[in-house]
Amino acid sequence: MPAVTVPDVLVLPALSQVGVESRSRAVMSVTTAPSAFEGEGFPVRRAFAGVDQALLDPFIHMDQMGEVEYAPGEPKGTPWHPHRGFETVTYMIDGIFEHQDSIGGGGVIQDGATQWMTAGSGILHIEKPPEALVASGGLFHGVQLWVNLPSMQKMTDPRYQDITAAQVSLLRSRDGGALVRVIAGELDGRAGPGITHTPITYAHTTVSPGASVEVPWEPSHNALIYVLAGRGTVGPSHQPIATGQLAALGPGGHLEFAADQTQESRHPALEVLLLGGRPIREPVAAYGPFVMNTRAELVTAFEDFQAGRMGVIPATAL
Repeated sequence: MPAVTVPDVLVLPALSQVGVESRSRAVMSVTTAPSAFEGEGFPVRRAFAGVDQALLDPFIHMDQMGEVEYAPGEPKGTPWHPHRGFETVTYMIDGIFEHQDSIGGGGVIQDGATQWMTAGSGILHIEKPPEALVASGGLFHGVQLWVNLPSMQKMTDPRYQDITAAQVSLLRSRDGGALVRVIAGELDGRAGPGITHTPITYAHTTVSPGASVEVPWEPSHNALIYVLAGRGTVGPSHQPIATGQLAALGPGGHLEFAADQTQESRHPALEVLLLGGRPIREPVAAYGPFVMNTRAELVTAFEDFQAGRMGVIPATAL
């Protein structure tokens, strides 16, 4: 980790200088993700567990998948399953996943690529390691984020986006101590390749030991910082934060975070996800693979799935 990098970070555009009038976003809470198993049994960290939904909005759920080094025969994925009412964003940092859905989308997600699936009115899909990886074993590490859709867009037509590693927008901190990968939305005027229904920003940042970063942030969006690996601090109070922890931040015009001078040998830098979006501020009714606004809509979603109205598994299914 990470898969997307450059030989010389100083050739990249630099983040803008944060103005003296800008307020740093203070830490509202820090939570530690519990471990669980997903799909057919691959390990995850539930990044949003125990966090007030008002601080997460418009995000619903996030799993850090792995990081795990599989032995031969161990890699696992998910069976075919439905979704409705939101978008799944699968970012593979290391390793490989195959994806297929019931509207003809699919392909291979690996080494810095992202698969963005708008479930909308309903879709079936599967994510699994390829047979070659099952046979050989290997490193597996990624993140799946669920982005809510407003009520007016929950029944939009499903859509699939394949975002390659080469399409990700790259920035650096002003002193070159951090590399920022913008996957979706806009960060300091730099747009990522992901096309979003709900305005969000999604970025992965690598911070060298001892380096600190200030990132301009859209004031109307919320802000979350999740640590994929390493140790550091976040916010103007320099709140300590480490692997598997999520900091939810308050209002302001920029984020600030820093990497500890000493990191563990396996992960020599601080790796963080920066997440934010314009809150939807609507009721959320979520159960299993469906995210709607009311219980009645959830019942309809289950009925539609059971009646085959969310699509069928294709004849050429993985």
